Amino acid sequence: MTFKPAIWYPITVVLSAFNLVAVGFTAAEPWHAATHAALALGFGLWAQRLRQGLRGSGLQGGSELQARLDALEDTLEAEVSKLRQELSETQERLDFAERLLAQGRESGRVGPQR
Repeated sequence: MTFKPAIWYPITVVLSAFNLVAVGFTAAEPWHAATHAALALGFGLWAQRLRQGLRGSGLQGGSELQARLDALEDTLEAEVSKLRQELSETQERLDFAERLLAQGRESGRVGPQR
């Protein structure tokens, strides 16, 4: 499974917000509230790091990524076309070899041996 920052960023934002709201509800219990505050801080920092990573890697600017995907697709199409051609040639050679073998068997069976 691949880690995808574009998917995890909104999840971390929601978890941070949830824990921040939970601090208010658990204010009567200091340790419980402190735990939610620490979780909110942790998820918030993680979300910030994911957002910086998305900006730095160019995932938000899709034109470069799209160009790379198009180039990869063209390369794969060329490779698949080449493999199909080679497979077709191999099948023709196999058919030829089978015909030769079949002719050899038939010629040996036709007449009586002397």
